[in-house]
Amino acid sequence: MKMIVAVIKPEKLDAVRQALVDADISRVTVSRVTGHGRQEDIDLYRGQEVTPDLITKVRIEVAVNDVFVQPAIDAICNAARENGGNIGDGKIFVMPLEQCIRIRTGECGGDAI
Repeated sequence: MKMIVAVIKPEKLDAVRQALVDADISRVTVSRVTGHGRQEDIDLYRGQEVTPDLITKVRIEVAVNDVFVQPAIDAICNAARENGGNIGDGKIFVMPLEQCIRIRTGECGGDAI
């Protein structure tokens, strides 16, 4: 089992969610987050350009069995990438998931996902 965490542009959320559904991955958690990577967002404030410290992004978390790892990565990359790729398109992190327990039934492991 793996935990896939993707940080993407907010305007790409619907496309990424649909791409995951199309890949038979329907259970996702979405959070609004702020952060800063290489991307610099320049805003106008009172006629002057201002670079804010933090940029609004969306964090998607998906717990998947091993066979769904690559399809999930492909779906996210293809849906979140803009016109051949730009700085700020996002990042994907894949981490081992030691255990998953469904609270309602007590199922454990891959069956609980």
